Amino acid sequence: MNVSTPLLVTFLVYIFGMVLIGLMAYRSTKNFDDYILGGRSLGSVVTALSAGASDMSGWLLMGLPGAIFLSGISESWIAIGLIMGAWLNWKIVAGRLRVQTEHHNNALTLPDFFTSRFEDHNKILRVISAVIILIFFTIYCASGVVAGARLFESTFGMSYETAIWAGAAATILYTLIGGFLAISWTDTVQASLMIFALILTPVMVIVAVGGLSDSMAVIEAKSMENLDMLKGLNFVAVISLLGWGLGYFGQPHILARFMAADSHHSIRTASRIGMTWMILCLGGAVAVGFFGIAYFQNNPDQAAGVSQNGERIFIELARILFNPWIAGILLSAILAAVMSTLSCQLLVCSSALTEDLYKGFLRKHASQKELVWVGRLMVLLIALIAIALAMNPDNRVLGLVSYAWAGFGAAFGPVVLFGVCWKRMTRNGALAGMVIGAVTVLVWKQYAWLGLYEIIPGFLFASIAIVVISLMGREPSDEAQARFAAAEAEYNTR
Repeated sequence: MNVSTPLLVTFLVYIFGMVLIGLMAYRSTKNFDDYILGGRSLGSVVTALSAGASDMSGWLLMGLPGAIFLSGISESWIAIGLIMGAWLNWKIVAGRLRVQTEHHNNALTLPDFFTSRFEDHNKILRVISAVIILIFFTIYCASGVVAGARLFESTFGMSYETAIWAGAAATILYTLIGGFLAISWTDTVQASLMIFALILTPVMVIVAVGGLSDSMAVIEAKSMENLDMLKGLNFVAVISLLGWGLGYFGQPHILARFMAADSHHSIRTASRIGMTWMILCLGGAVAVGFFGIAYFQNNPDQAAGVSQNGERIFIELARILFNPWIAGILLSAILAAVMSTLSCQLLVCSSALTEDLYKGFLRKHASQKELVWVGRLMVLLIALIAIALAMNPDNRVLGLVSYAWAGFGAAFGPVVLFGVCWKRMTRNGALAGMVIGAVTVLVWKQYAWLGLYEIIPGFLFASIAIVVISLMGREPSDEAQARFAAAEAEYNTR
């Protein structure tokens, strides 16, 4: 039997299952609120796994293992920064945001929340935040399309152009049909598949090399620098890698999971589940890249695929070490990572176009049925734009993700963080923080000053702008402060 046959069958079964879940979600989607936020009905497990799966895109199984394989353990500073940032996001933002959005006009999207929270009567925050979402999420969606294309290209020998369409089609379909519930339910399955693949694969790599001690000996013999956490890194580089953690406060697709929880009481349990899942997955991804060094050092004749592109290391190890049927399941984890993130990003873009622009400015009294269908059309539109951006075969997953991650982290992160924690924050402060954060990322990325990851100056300058401009202006109205206080009081009743 041709190796690609079991892989193809496994992929088709997996994709069919995801589409079937989408059809089930379609029957439970009664209105636009259901379509973009699932009626705020997610329990702890689904909230946790959906937040994790939507966060960890193809970068988890391709970008991170590839970076570790090429540069050694020093690249794991990214994983450390992400774990710290995610924990703080669960601890500080998750529960408060769930309560605050409900108290502020039952906000369904971040732009909707900003509009109500900061009494933005002329809706400038809604427009700017929706535009930022569309710009950076379209880039982010393109990274998911690239990751899916790499998977199909490597696995089935497709041309890159054909692989793009093959990788994106199923995700577009179930997102289009089932909306938020489809995404959340499929995320739970996909998160389970991802953690299975990332625990099993590095174990089998170590066994194939001869055990843990033999693996370490081979890596040390190749280069002791692979074990150096500071290899080629100065203080700025370490801070840049840790700075990835700042991005969590501003990622709309992750924050939407907090907003969709059935109550803020579910958040505490969800945080424990989510952080355990995240630590195991990131540890597994680092181990794949790290011990992959030893495997391909011992087996140079099998290293052709990874020598061309280090991001293919998980794919190559799965194909080499496992029975084709098991390899199909493991490689479906990449598809799961790609689909889980791409789907929620498509839906967030759709909600920005539909709820914040179409309904907000063009059709204020549009029916729920009309909004659902407009939302579906917007999913398709954004997907096509992302596919067009991904057509360049020289795209790298990690590069695309880092740009979009920084954009959201700097533009929205400080606004969300101060917005749920500081009642004195004003509309003008939020506007200044949002604009300065986004512009700083765009400019800093262009000139790469100091070699510092653009999210750090963007987050810092945005935070300063929020505090200074808010204190310079008039205090929020008594009504706004009362809503904030009521939400904070509810949050504190645990």
